[in-house]
Amino acid sequence: MSWTIDETHDPARTSWVPGADDHPEFPIQNLPLGIFSDGQAPRGGIAIGDRILDLAALAESGLLVGEAQQAAVAASGPTLNPLLALGARPRRALRRAVSALLSEPAREDAVSRWLYPAAACTLHLPAAVGDYTDFYVGIHHATNVGKVFRPDNPLLPNYKYVPIGYHGRASSVRVSGTPLVRPCGQLKAADAAAPVRAPTRRLDFELEMGVWIGTGNGLGETIPIGSAAEHVAGLSLLNDWSARDIQAWEYQPLGPFLAKNFLTTVSPWIVTAEALAPFRTAQPARPADDPVPLPYLLDANDQAEGALAITLDVTLTTPAMRAAGMAPVRLSRSAATHMYWTIAQMVAHHASNGCDLRPGDLLGTGTISAPTHEGFGSLLELTRAGAEPIALPTGEVRSFLEDGDELTLAGRAEAPGYRAIGFGPCTGIVLPAISA
Repeated sequence: MSWTIDETHDPARTSWVPGADDHPEFPIQNLPLGIFSDGQAPRGGIAIGDRILDLAALAESGLLVGEAQQAAVAASGPTLNPLLALGARPRRALRRAVSALLSEPAREDAVSRWLYPAAACTLHLPAAVGDYTDFYVGIHHATNVGKVFRPDNPLLPNYKYVPIGYHGRASSVRVSGTPLVRPCGQLKAADAAAPVRAPTRRLDFELEMGVWIGTGNGLGETIPIGSAAEHVAGLSLLNDWSARDIQAWEYQPLGPFLAKNFLTTVSPWIVTAEALAPFRTAQPARPADDPVPLPYLLDANDQAEGALAITLDVTLTTPAMRAAGMAPVRLSRSAATHMYWTIAQMVAHHASNGCDLRPGDLLGTGTISAPTHEGFGSLLELTRAGAEPIALPTGEVRSFLEDGDELTLAGRAEAPGYRAIGFGPCTGIVLPAISA
């Protein structure tokens, strides 16, 4: 299966690609998949150090055979959907073949011609997103937000039985670096008789991970919890930008709408399920008085290794900070292990009514907050809905995001005895509203 640990995870394996062995995110043990262009048509690539390996050229090289060649051909076009549809075996075969090519010095002359400097390339969405669903599996975030919107009943009773989610807007999913235009919407002050339409005053980020679906299921079919992980091609970082004042007015009775569908940012690289194998860990035990998941959501193996040891950071720069040459300020540090539901439970539940998941579908985890303040994954939590602004080194304060602010998510997977790997940045800068 895709979680097998093999020679590609060997921390002693090195690469002849300059700088790859010391790269903080993309050493040879990672090899994430993405789509890039360099003046030619967008095509599939693999990140190695600060280079990108051209999979379209590799597919034509004659250096690959069998399932590895099949995977490279599938990744030669402008999206990775055909590759994701192949499932884990061809993807794993491609990983092993590329790892061998990039680690054997004798291959340098043959392969180096297909490496491009990442800084000179444009990165695109890795897949065409047919559908996007955002979950709510960060229980600390759900509790904190519930206290803002429902002080008397912050965590609804269904939360511990159902992996809650909503159907987001696939058309506004964009790759890291895409600017965010401040959205306008209906805002209603507590003491106002009626709403007004204006630019949001409470623009927020949400620290999430994006789950890319591989093979998926047919309409009317389900995905058993025991095999749900096999349908996960890999992960990215995801920022579910949110307009909290629009959200407060519109979210009842049907939940998020215009408060969240104006932009969702994902990091450009899919860190594959194969690369993440060493970082699987036990799902944290539920409190003794919490209900046991229903049978269709409960699998012993998933509970034993369905969580991931990934540290998640959020940093901010303001225009004044950039002008002064200041380093970004870290707003939050959390971890993927704070998810109440596993990724496999998300997938199994999504398909449990016969909903078909398709290659390239994107699932957001929901905001992954830590239980303590320094790990809260949104400004709504960090500033207690704006009541306690954050002081910045310039003397500025932030309750919510201002125009010109640049927000970056970062992720790092680490486990004893293995080489740490990263996800690349998930960044966006806030532009002024166009009009009200």
